[in-house]
This record gives sequence, C-alpha cells and structure tokens, in this order.
Amino acid sequence: MIETDRLVLRPAVERDHPAVAAMNADPQVGYWLGGARDAAASALFLERCAEHIARHGFGFWVVERKADRQVIGMTGLWHAPDNLPEAGKVEVGWRFAAEAWGQGYATEAGRAALAHGFKVLNLAEILAWTARPNLKSQAVMRRIGMVPAPDRDFDHPSLAADDPLRPHVVFVARPQDEGYFRGR
Repeated sequence: MIETDRLVLRPAVERDHPAVAAMNADPQVGYWLGGARDAAASALFLERCAEHIARHGFGFWVVERKADRQVIGMTGLWHAPDNLPEAGKVEVGWRFAAEAWGQGYATEAGRAALAHGFKVLNLAEILAWTARPNLKSQAVMRRIGMVPAPDRDFDHPSLAADDPLRPHVVFVARPQDEGYFRGR
C-alpha cells in the first residue's frame, strides 16, 4: 500500500470491482485505452492486475480517495506486454473515472508510483507512453518529472494503420532525474 496526502494506492479487493467496472465501461475513459470494457473484461483485467502483483510484488493498484474512501481510478507499475517495442520494461500508467479528472489525482498517484519504483524497487528507469494526441496524459508525464524520449516512440501494433491513436509517444524517468520527488 502506498499513501499520499489525498490517496491510497493498493491492490484491488472484491468490493472495488463495481467502481472499476463502471470506470472501465465509460467511453470517455476507454477512448485512450482501446475502448470501453464490459464487466467481464473489467473483471479479467483486475485478475491480471492481481496476478502481476503476486508475481512481481508491484502492479496496477486501485486509487482510493482518502476523503470518502471512494475508488476513483487505477495507477501503478506494470511490465510492458510482449507485443510492444518496450516489452518487459516497466511502465507507469493511470486511468481515472471521468469525474476525478482535472483534480491532480493522476499527478499525485503517478508521482507516488514512480517514487515506489525507484526507492523501493530500485528500478533504473520507468517508461510511460500514450497516443500522440493524448496531450492531457503527456502533461501528467511532464508534471511527474518524465521527459520525452522521441527515439523510443512507436506505432501501437494493436491499432490499425489508419487509426489516429496508433502513433505513440514515449516518456522516461530515471532516479537521478528526481523530478518525481518535486511538485513540478
């Protein structure tokens, strides 16, 4: 479990499934993530998250707001899938319920995940990527101290050649950069 001023990042439990399923079913949330997911796909996703945490000791955690104990998103560290150019590398990622957007939660949770990756897991670098048009996610990457790595940008292999979301930008953070420690 990781705590910040306003948030708790922790493995999902059964009672979290409805909130995560509702978030994953929202077309606004799904737009950048390959589409909205139904309840069965969301449950499978949470199962994969639990397996990753059990295997590696870290993964994609639910984000619970301390003020009201509501699950408002997910953030964490994850090994990139085999179909991507950065396969096996550790990425930081996030998704939040639309009503939680614009309140700094992704920045707060992302910064905490980076700090965990560097201070606890002793990772040499952590990556993040998103579709080139996703400027809001790129802004979070910059706020948490990540820098663009244009030589590592790629076209997402799961998306059609003419899909405007296919071109992806890559950002990187390294412990010596320490941007994740400061409130940029």
